[in-house]
Amino acid sequence: MIDMSPEVITLLMFGLLLIAILLGFPMAYALGGIAMIVSLLFFSPERTFAVFYGRVFGIMTNYVLLAAPLFIFMGLMLEKSGISEKLFDAIYLWTGGLRGGLAIATVLIGALLAACVGIIGASVIMLGLIALPSMLNHGYNKELACGSVCAGGTLGILIPPSVMLVIYGPTASIGVGKLFMAAFIPGFMLAGLYISYIAIASFLRPNLAPALPPEERNVPFAHKVTALVTSLVPPLFLILAVLGTIFFGIAPPTEAAAIGAIAAVLLAIAYRRFSFQAFKEVTYHSLRITSMVMIIAICAAMFTSTFLGLGCGDVVKNAIVGIPMGRWGSFMAVMVIVFLLGMFIDWIGIVFIMVPIVTPIGEVLGFDSLWFAMMIVVNLQMSFLTPPFAYALFYLRGICKPEWGVNTGHIVRGVIPFVCLIVLGLVLCILFPQIILWLPGKMM
Repeated sequence: MIDMSPEVITLLMFGLLLIAILLGFPMAYALGGIAMIVSLLFFSPERTFAVFYGRVFGIMTNYVLLAAPLFIFMGLMLEKSGISEKLFDAIYLWTGGLRGGLAIATVLIGALLAACVGIIGASVIMLGLIALPSMLNHGYNKELACGSVCAGGTLGILIPPSVMLVIYGPTASIGVGKLFMAAFIPGFMLAGLYISYIAIASFLRPNLAPALPPEERNVPFAHKVTALVTSLVPPLFLILAVLGTIFFGIAPPTEAAAIGAIAAVLLAIAYRRFSFQAFKEVTYHSLRITSMVMIIAICAAMFTSTFLGLGCGDVVKNAIVGIPMGRWGSFMAVMVIVFLLGMFIDWIGIVFIMVPIVTPIGEVLGFDSLWFAMMIVVNLQMSFLTPPFAYALFYLRGICKPEWGVNTGHIVRGVIPFVCLIVLGLVLCILFPQIILWLPGKMM
């Protein structure tokens, strides 16, 4: 066995992980490989394999995590249903007369889709294909249009039912139902901040996002109401089917996810978009995404079990707790670390690696565990918008057609104000913690 201090091992493991990621190794291979090598160097093979087997078995038999593939299936099936097109057409009629109305509609649809879909890729791509061409055709500023699509599309990782929350709960030993309720108000608060920014910026700079001409929105009031009601009822039905059963204590998240999956199929049938070919494709992609998440979860569990078993968790805890300015200085250090990791590492890796390490730190600092968890989740919103590892930016860039004239620079500049608004949202949650804690306190 090698004799080495926990401080050196901490630097060694994170250093090797950073090098592996920068060299382009998949996250799962980097985590699992480093965990295996380091564990065999410092522990016996018998202990290494016994610990790893226990962690793998625990993840594979975790009943709560069964909600992840069900929510993924629900989101992908809704993508097939065409619900987003009907929503955009309806909200378009109501907001088109406002400056920035199409961008506001984009964020509103993103928030509604978030409460139904919960998958970033699906939301950003749907909004990019539906809303972005319309905004560009009506003379919208490219940066504002791209920023609205990316910011609105990434709300799905925060507003429940979110796959991130399903994974975060078991990792931090917090009920997924409570996380869902805690995320609801912060998610819609961010949507409100996005809409306020768009409205103010468009008012101050009329050419940024002009209102639609009267002939395009000259629709009878009755038609507008009918279009809005018929497009809103299905997603509201789905939201009530999933979140309502959790809030009122009728079913836990896993069973609620199953209800949501069935409801998504029923909506696809109602919209006449269901087919066995579509069902096959959705099932295949659900299994593929779930397999990716589970492989990373297993390898991350191996990494954290080795890291904590060698005493490295205490090194990190003592370093953060010992930062000047008391517990708020330590809290800011955690927030900065999560933000920086979000620029380089997939959110799945961050949750599985950092949450087991920083959750005990939050308890030592005396923060409410639910509030502390939600602050990290809101912080991770920025990981989808901050290069170089920014999912939303790459999703949108991948679907942009040459005739749109949109390049990566437009997208990056467009998301900067929305990243600042997420920081503002974090500050508001610090000043008013009941933004997070009020709704979970009302659960039955």
